[in-house]
Amino acid sequence: MTYSAFRLFREGLRDHSGWEEAWRDAEPQPAYDVVIVGGGGHGLATAYYLAKEHGIGRVAVVEKGYIGGGNTGRNTTIVRSNYLLEANAHFYELSLKLWEGLSADLNYNVMFSQRGVLNLAHSDAQRDAHMRRGNAMRLNGIDSEWLTREQVAAFVPHLDVSENARFPVVGGLLQRRGGTARHDAVAWGYARAASRRGVDIVQNCEVTGFVIDGGAVKGVQTSRGTIRAKKVGIAVAGHTSHVAAMAGLRLPIESHLLQAFVSEPIKPFIDTVVTFGAGHFYVSQSDKGEMVMGGDLDFYPSYAQRGNLPIIEEAMSCGLQMFPALSRLRMLRHWGGIMDMSMDGSPIISKTPISGLYLNGGWCYGGFKATPGSGFVFAHTIARDEPHPMNAEFRLDRFERGYAIDDKGAGPTPQAH
Repeated sequence: MTYSAFRLFREGLRDHSGWEEAWRDAEPQPAYDVVIVGGGGHGLATAYYLAKEHGIGRVAVVEKGYIGGGNTGRNTTIVRSNYLLEANAHFYELSLKLWEGLSADLNYNVMFSQRGVLNLAHSDAQRDAHMRRGNAMRLNGIDSEWLTREQVAAFVPHLDVSENARFPVVGGLLQRRGGTARHDAVAWGYARAASRRGVDIVQNCEVTGFVIDGGAVKGVQTSRGTIRAKKVGIAVAGHTSHVAAMAGLRLPIESHLLQAFVSEPIKPFIDTVVTFGAGHFYVSQSDKGEMVMGGDLDFYPSYAQRGNLPIIEEAMSCGLQMFPALSRLRMLRHWGGIMDMSMDGSPIISKTPISGLYLNGGWCYGGFKATPGSGFVFAHTIARDEPHPMNAEFRLDRFERGYAIDDKGAGPTPQAH
């Protein structure tokens, strides 16, 4: 849907009172074919693909708050598929290909910008590890490119690549097809597209328990009453362990806090995403001119959506080592998102021991970039009661079987996982 400049001007004059709702704020019905718990990007994408790809019309998404109010709106918006191991590489490449056509598919501009993702290397060992990952990407049909220090300097002019840098840059691994997207636009686009296909989006509806009979799920108990369902999918980001525990499941997941930071707007400074190989830090610039920066976990289990000073200091220190000019900026705001950290750094998209109950979680650092691919394969898993080939290795029981997918490329820097 597009709007003329006159329409935008008119709505501005009348306090935007004439806009129609982007999606129906539905009342919960007594029963559905499928209920998705969680109204973030993954849950909404799953509902959309259930309706679009599998023709399942009686679907509800139940969200305890409002659409886009959780981790979907609390991330640094990076999209990439630069992974080492085949399971992750193929899955995230599927997601990246869906990103490339997502605005057209949803008829909604998600502001996907393929500005590239550059991982810096600061030692011979890091250079070798980056080249190994780049070669693995190419073998899996994914674009990658090694940049020398001189090429890095030309690609990111404000980056300190001098010999005087505390961690001199020796080069970098670039995925040009990577980039960023607008996080809230992704949630809104999927919500509108799912609603138009008949999906009920039920906000302010907290799941308080599951209806389980004879080892099979029969529905969910919510703050707005019991909702019966033939199948239930859990897609609740940082609260996966908490929600799954209501069904008696104990998961190999810990929830941790991950902070992000935004500076005051400035003129164009960088037109790509850069990650710091000597520490856990990554930065890009928003369309409004703000510097969007991310750091490392706070490393203690928490469900809090607020950070603390040591991580702020660490992140800013890393940023200044890369871009000394950032020292003159004022911070505009910072926030925390809750991360489901699986024990091997890779996601869980799987059936559970309870018939009809399905799990989508354990995303670690990879949640936002996986949104389209996650929804696509999770919808397949729910609809057909079997995994899609792209999530066949992300089974819940892989930890019990000893099949960990320990990918060193899972985080923004190759060491993080």
